[in-house]
Amino acid sequence: MSQSLFYAFLIFMVVMYFTPGPNNIMLLSSGLTYGFRRTIPHIVGVVIGFAFMIAAVGLGLGSVFLAYPILQTLLKYAGAAYLVYLAAVIAMSGPTKPGEGDGRRPMTFWGAAMFQWINAKGWVIVIGTMTAFAAIAQFPLNIAIQTLISLLVGSVSCVVWALFGTALRPVLTSERLVRAFNILMAILLLVSLYPVFMDA
Repeated sequence: MSQSLFYAFLIFMVVMYFTPGPNNIMLLSSGLTYGFRRTIPHIVGVVIGFAFMIAAVGLGLGSVFLAYPILQTLLKYAGAAYLVYLAAVIAMSGPTKPGEGDGRRPMTFWGAAMFQWINAKGWVIVIGTMTAFAAIAQFPLNIAIQTLISLLVGSVSCVVWALFGTALRPVLTSERLVRAFNILMAILLLVSLYPVFMDA
């Protein structure tokens, strides 16, 4: 295993996971709106879903996208449409009240896991992982290392962002403040679409 490439990959993953993107913005908002405990399925869905995506693409699924480029275009626009929908949901979210739960729920495990396949930032990370860091070790050990690092760094990042949102709950005590914060998060989520259409 190339140690220098390993450390470079680790830095790459830390930067990619911890900088603001659709997953982190949604986890921050969910932590504020629903609390940490109710956000756990969302966290696990992001971590497992993204690690599975790296493994699947690395073990051969990426060749399907090379053979059929239209699939990448479809995923790009489907992801953009879904992010617009999520931004609207977040913008309209207020704080949950004691006993409230019917009809108002954070993202589920499966919803978060499936979202990774239409997450533009996620694809940037996967493509960078598979191209710049493919020589981290011999195949398939390189895929195993990349998947494991994704699980570890992703777990820490997602927990930190969700806890950050949860920590804001005592500060943003009024419904008006929570709604204003969620509107700001929705705007940031929409801004994250910009790179998707830069090359359109």
